Amino acid sequence: MSSTSRNNMHLIDRRSALIGFGAVAGVAAFGLAGCGDVDAPAPEGSGDAAESSDTEEIQLDTQAYDELVASGPVADAAAVEASTWASKVKEAGKLRVGGVQTSMLFCLMNEKDNKVRGFDAGLFQMLTRYILGDENAYELTQVTSDTRESVLTNDQVDTVFATYSITDDRKKLISFAGPYYTTQQGILVMADNGDINGVDDLAGKNVAAQSGSTGPTVLEEYAPEAKIQEFTTDEEARTALEQGRVDAYVIDVTMLMSDMVKRPGKYKLAGEEFGPVDAYGIGLPLDSDGVSFVNGFLEQIEESGLWADLWQVCIGDRAEIDEAPEPPAIGA
Repeated sequence: MSSTSRNNMHLIDRRSALIGFGAVAGVAAFGLAGCGDVDAPAPEGSGDAAESSDTEEIQLDTQAYDELVASGPVADAAAVEASTWASKVKEAGKLRVGGVQTSMLFCLMNEKDNKVRGFDAGLFQMLTRYILGDENAYELTQVTSDTRESVLTNDQVDTVFATYSITDDRKKLISFAGPYYTTQQGILVMADNGDINGVDDLAGKNVAAQSGSTGPTVLEEYAPEAKIQEFTTDEEARTALEQGRVDAYVIDVTMLMSDMVKRPGKYKLAGEEFGPVDAYGIGLPLDSDGVSFVNGFLEQIEESGLWADLWQVCIGDRAEIDEAPEPPAIGA
């Protein structure tokens, strides 16, 4: 058994001992959803902090996360030299990354040690290690939905990790490695709800959706008999759910996962995700040979189990889900 495999087994055993989470009833492996063309959600502001709750947010196990990232593979010199993109990063001695710092499950700044952690963060930190042998040798530039292409076309960053949906319009300006995750809509209900177990059960029910998200449109197609009520914010929709004014809340699974992490044991996901599949990719300069290099990196971490372990530490353990989803086919 390789040292990486031993490290992975140690991390799995350690998480099992530390966090005795059960699987969410009726939920199998599923992807994370991006809210239309919006980045992964940031933590709620003062309104959410003011919520009354008898539960505490499930924190990321930073030690398990750091150990996992540090166990990632390192590319051999020949593989790096064969890629113009990777050679440039190697010569610079750092990987310049475009990303965010406020996405709870994907890339969140820890104010105690000023480190970002999360699923996207773990991937770019492992990629940094893969090229440079040091997972901390990266420089993070904050991006928004409007600046993700420009930072690549202007050579401000080498790559973008920001729950970045692959679209034909974007592929005219930049290239994508991956996809490394796929996203769809999910259904959030109260933990004791036994009536809603999937999208077919939404017929005749009062269903919350967030205005400006893809939720209302997807509901009209997949649950045309649902009584849709639109709310401006995630907090407003969840409050309506808690007060019984709606029976379910539909939005991208990423948002629902964050809600479950904030208030563990209060909600559950009903059935499987549904709606159009949205694929997340890793942004790279247009026609860069970094695409094949990064795809090779993704193949290694998926085959070794590191992808699944990273998902479990960042998301599964925190949302009380004990089985990681299958990663999408790379290059699909």
